[in-house]
Amino acid sequence: MRLDGKVAVITGGTRGIGRAMAEEFTNAGARVIVCDIEVLHYQNDNVEGYELNVTDSKACKVLADYVKGKYGKVDILVNNAGITRDALTGKMSDEQWNLVIDVNLKGAFNLTRFIGPIMQVDGKGSIINISSVVGEYGNIGQANYSASKAGIIGMTKTWAKEFTMKGAQVRVNAISPGYTMTDILKTVPQELLEKFAKQTMLGRLAEPTEIAKVALFLASDDSSYITGHNLSVNGGMRL
Repeated sequence: MRLDGKVAVITGGTRGIGRAMAEEFTNAGARVIVCDIEVLHYQNDNVEGYELNVTDSKACKVLADYVKGKYGKVDILVNNAGITRDALTGKMSDEQWNLVIDVNLKGAFNLTRFIGPIMQVDGKGSIINISSVVGEYGNIGQANYSASKAGIIGMTKTWAKEFTMKGAQVRVNAISPGYTMTDILKTVPQELLEKFAKQTMLGRLAEPTEIAKVALFLASDDSSYITGHNLSVNGGMRL
């Protein structure tokens, strides 16, 4: 039980990679608070649903205080909530740009600004930020998404420095998944999915559980000497 007795907060945890992480974490012994704008629609005795808009900084502060008050600590934070609003740069609206930046980048900042200091006072913790292969290499029609995910990597390195300033063992790392078979990709035409798969050395797309197992490693004490790192999990897509 690699996370036995630990308390984890996961944003965007009702579906896809977030749900897979919640399942992996609970199987490893953790108590998980899933924060999402959607209502939790699956049953797990060790998962507590909490409706949250990550762009609302006041609501994020309330969430941090709630978890600390109820459980006495926060061991793990996973900033996973994210959206896409794709368009070529010349055709991208202010609304498309602002919404993606607010959810993907500001949302991660909002949770960490309140939960990171809790971990720092407690002297330990693991923060995991979900970036993307698009944040590393860019993608046509996703200037907003790539900017938000590249920003996640920058914040990861900054937080790895900030939250250890007083000697706390707070580790901050990022995961950059490649194309993963979530609900979003299920709407993509099959010929495009096959094209994406051929771009990887392994010849296939990822399953959510494969990303979740990497998060489990970073959440656990098995990665006790890893911080400030961005771990690419893309099947060799960019070798």
